[in-house]
Amino acid sequence: MRDPYSVIIRPLHTEKALLAVERSNTLTFIVDKKATKHDIKHAVEKLFQVKVEKIRTTITSKGEKKAYVKLAPEYSAAEIATRLGLL
Repeated sequence: MRDPYSVIIRPLHTEKALLAVERSNTLTFIVDKKATKHDIKHAVEKLFQVKVEKIRTTITSKGEKKAYVKLAPEYSAAEIATRLGLL
């Protein structure tokens, strides 16, 4: 397993990312380009003590890897976003 702090680079706080927090219980992160979905899931679960339901990734036009992390229904993405200072 990779170190969780080396997998997640930073959270995104764009308007689209904040709408995803409210509407679909999803957090958005910029992650290491070599990180797999399994690495990202492990890192988020370990750092924030939540259960991850689904992960989608994409490569941005800037060459960064963006991960959309959907949390299980019993956990609140808004609460995590508040702890991160996004809301």
